[in-house]
Amino acid sequence: MTLRRTVLPNMPSSSSLTKGLLRHGVVACIAISLALAATPTLAGSRILGTGGVSAIEGAAGGGLSPWAMLSSTASEQEVGVTASATRAWVDDYRLTVSGASVNIYDRVEVSVARQTLDLDTLGGELEQDIYGAKIRLLGDVLYHPWGIWSVGIQHKRLVDGTTPTALGADETRGTDAYLSASKLLFSAFAGRNVLLNASLRNTDANQGGLLGFGGDQGNRAWVAEGSVGVFVTPQWVIGTEYRQKPDNLSVAREDDWQSLYSAYFFNKHLSLTGAWLDLGDIAGLPSQRGGYLSLQAAF
Repeated sequence: MTLRRTVLPNMPSSSSLTKGLLRHGVVACIAISLALAATPTLAGSRILGTGGVSAIEGAAGGGLSPWAMLSSTASEQEVGVTASATRAWVDDYRLTVSGASVNIYDRVEVSVARQTLDLDTLGGELEQDIYGAKIRLLGDVLYHPWGIWSVGIQHKRLVDGTTPTALGADETRGTDAYLSASKLLFSAFAGRNVLLNASLRNTDANQGGLLGFGGDQGNRAWVAEGSVGVFVTPQWVIGTEYRQKPDNLSVAREDDWQSLYSAYFFNKHLSLTGAWLDLGDIAGLPSQRGGYLSLQAAF
C-alpha cells in the first residue's frame, strides 16, 4: 500500500498553520520557563511534581494516559500554563507531539495537542489534532484519603482520513471520555512515596485515533488505564504504565500499550521524561518497541 500526500502550491494549509503555532508556542513556553527557573517564588503554590507530565494526548498525566491531577502547579486562584514537546520512536514508526494546556484555579484544565505519526516503513504520515478538557471533581492527591478524582473528554480529528478509512475505520473524528483517580501514598515502599493512578476510558479510537474511529469488529468500549510511580527523590520518579486498547479493525490488530518511565523535575517549571515503550502490533507491523522523550515547561 502506497500513501500519497497532495500539497497545493503557494497555499499554506490549515494543518501547517496549526503545526507552526503549536511549535512556536512550545518554544516560547520553554524559553520563558528557563528564564523563570532561577526564581522559584514565581512558581505555582502546589508541591513539585503534583501536576504530572504531559501525556501524548495533551492532558496532564503520564506519557501514555491522563491522570486526575491538573497540569502545572497552579492552585486555587492561580492560572498555570504548560507546554510540551514529545518524540517517540519504535521499530517502524516515529511519533511527534506538540502540546499545551491551561490550568484555571486548579479546577479546569484545557489542552490542545498535534500528533504526527511518521510511517517509516510504509511511507507517508498521519496527523491528528486533539482538544481536551478536564474537570477536578473532588479531593487532593496528597492529603485526601481517597485522592483526587477528575473527569475529562478528548475530541480528536484526523487531518487526512484516507488511510484509516481504507483500513476500515468508520469515522475520521471521535471523542473519548474518561474518569481518573490519583493518590500519593507517603512512605509506602522502602520509605519512598508512591503515586497510584487509574482511569476508565470510553472510546472508539483506533491506535489512539491515528487510525480513525470504530470499525468492522466493534465500536465504543470501556477500557482501563493505570500506572504506578515511586519517588526515588522528591524530584525523580520511576514507574510503569499500562493502557488497554479497543480492537476494532480486523485488518489491523491492536494491542495494549505499556511503558517503563523515568521523570525528573528540575524545578516547578521544567521536567524531562524518558521511557521504554512496548506498543505491540500497529497497522499490521508487529512488536513495536522503542524509546520516548518528553520535555515539559510550566509557569
